[in-house]
Amino acid sequence: MISTAIRVARVGSAAELAAAALMMLGFPVLMIAALVPSVYAFAAAAAVTYLADHYLHRKGSYLISRLSKVRAGLSIRFLIRQLLLILLLARMDLSNHLIFYGAIACFIAFYGLQAPHGALVTLIRNRRRMPVATRNVDLKSRINIPDAPPLSLLDRSAEKMLHLDLAAVVGLLVSAVTDSAVAGFIGIALTLGLGSLYVLVLVPYVRGRKTPPDADTVLAAVDDWLGDYKPETVLYFSGSKDSAYQVNMWLETMEQLDSRPLILLRERVILQNLAPTTAPVICVPGGVHLMNMDLSAVRVALYAANVGKNIHLLREPTMKHVFIGHGDSDKLASVNPFSKAYDEVWTAGRAGRDRYAIADVGVRDDDIVEVGRPQLAPIQSWHGIPDGPGRGAADGRCPTVLYAPTWEGWDGNPGNTSLVLAGENIVKKLIKADPPVRILYKPHPFTGTVSADAGAAHRRVTALVEKAAAQRATDSRFTVDAAAQAAAQAELTRIEARLAELTRAGDEKRDEAEASRDDVADLKKHEEVTRLRAEWNEAYWQSLPSYQHAVVTGAEPRLYDCFNVADAMVSDISSVVSDFIASGKPYAVTDSAGLGVEEFKRANTAVRAAVILSNSAKELGGLLDAVRDPSADPLAADRDELKRYLLGPDEPTSIEQFNSAVAALARKAEARNLGQETRIAAGDPEGATAG
Repeated sequence: MISTAIRVARVGSAAELAAAALMMLGFPVLMIAALVPSVYAFAAAAAVTYLADHYLHRKGSYLISRLSKVRAGLSIRFLIRQLLLILLLARMDLSNHLIFYGAIACFIAFYGLQAPHGALVTLIRNRRRMPVATRNVDLKSRINIPDAPPLSLLDRSAEKMLHLDLAAVVGLLVSAVTDSAVAGFIGIALTLGLGSLYVLVLVPYVRGRKTPPDADTVLAAVDDWLGDYKPETVLYFSGSKDSAYQVNMWLETMEQLDSRPLILLRERVILQNLAPTTAPVICVPGGVHLMNMDLSAVRVALYAANVGKNIHLLREPTMKHVFIGHGDSDKLASVNPFSKAYDEVWTAGRAGRDRYAIADVGVRDDDIVEVGRPQLAPIQSWHGIPDGPGRGAADGRCPTVLYAPTWEGWDGNPGNTSLVLAGENIVKKLIKADPPVRILYKPHPFTGTVSADAGAAHRRVTALVEKAAAQRATDSRFTVDAAAQAAAQAELTRIEARLAELTRAGDEKRDEAEASRDDVADLKKHEEVTRLRAEWNEAYWQSLPSYQHAVVTGAEPRLYDCFNVADAMVSDISSVVSDFIASGKPYAVTDSAGLGVEEFKRANTAVRAAVILSNSAKELGGLLDAVRDPSADPLAADRDELKRYLLGPDEPTSIEQFNSAVAALARKAEARNLGQETRIAAGDPEGATAG
């Protein structure tokens, strides 16, 4: 029942739900206490509402924003509490006392301070919001960007300002009990004095040297940097917070380019969720600012998603435009008709080329280039299951099966995800497998965002895995090296502490202007962080018994890390399957829409070497047999052939293919630009326009 209430109220925990209930119930109690009147009951109820309100704000509760929508926002809640205190004083026959009029004057004056305070906070934030935000761009030597005000002044500023009424409220309640006005006037003086001081300390940050340069100055500095750096290859991205992974997957590839890279983002929320990188990053929210930016040195623009804002860069004729996508799968998104807007479309292997030919959406075969998937380099090839007690099972062989379903998608198609119709069946069969296997469940981060049924299925599958893990921990067939596990846990703690130290640069403490000024990658620190993350991943898997089921969510460990510890995978039609094929390991894909094996394979290239599961998952035994006895695996040769078809050859490496494609297209762009200049110089503007 509590869990249902949490979901309905959209709060994060039972404690949050309790705080919300106490806050809402506290105000009727305040009114009753004022009418009775009872100072002690009023004080107790006021304390509860103060504390509950503060807790919900500190947690960033969804309910806080909802209350504002129904005219019960933060200022209103404080005003009601103050009015009820005035009512309490009146009911105690203090309406003719000076302290009563002092209370009224105090709260009116205090609310008068809210306007300049709110205006100053808003003005400071607006003035410190840059027209462009940057990372790894040297703005510090070009323009003066002053330090931001202390975080304590701007963080949850409205809440802090309103809570200054606490001194007056306490003082007035003491006066009501003691029948002395001294405490009340002391409280009133403190509230008004602290409120005035809060306003005054903000004033210097809206004028003079403590304000950042104007937009024109910042944009001129960025153009100056671009003129010096002369970026040659741009990765362009626009999207929501949840789509940040689509650009993050390309950052390492950009760092490995032979040409000078630049990451160009359109939304601040993407910049805030961007993974660490040594490549320069510029976030340009305004389309006009982007179109006026000096990108004359860029010859190749790469696009990881088909979104409307792409048009702001696609209009540039001096560079060649390439759709690289953010995964390789048989979904319709992989052959979007919008792709014909680009000069070229780069696919991993022959399969991507064939998809466009079959879809017939206007993308010419000559405009498709096969470049492999540079991101798949960390995926290790499979060499069968090693023998030995390290595997955890009694017979020394406890395979790990990764269940990585995709999310439900936007269209409600039952074939999008196996989670709703088949998820529980898959997990139950894996739990009951004999000889036993280990389950790693890693759901897609979007799971449940559109479909309540998918969200509910995810919770049920999570509960199944966690229950099975608890039972396995007490199973006498499985033993753990306690010393080794303790050592791994200690190593995890050490690494996490060092990572926290290295990444504690205060990003969350600084505003956009300071971050743009100071965030220039320290290569040594970046290398150490990369090394530590690899060590963390190794320690994580060592800390988890090799037989123990686990639910793996969040950014770490990454999906590819799960690939490397798994011996097989169950998934759905998505780029996850295409990526997993790089490992050469057995895999199964669920035909959730019930197309039938032949039609399912015909429609989806990536499943041609898979064990096809129905929603009952009765075919799962075939996958487990292939894992336990690789020599008898009937699909091994098919997987090798499919890997080459989907992902291209192993040699040259994918990053070498990618760099070659960038260089070839840059030469085309340069040839086009030189041709334009030649025609213009020859006095043939019509020819230049036609070119």
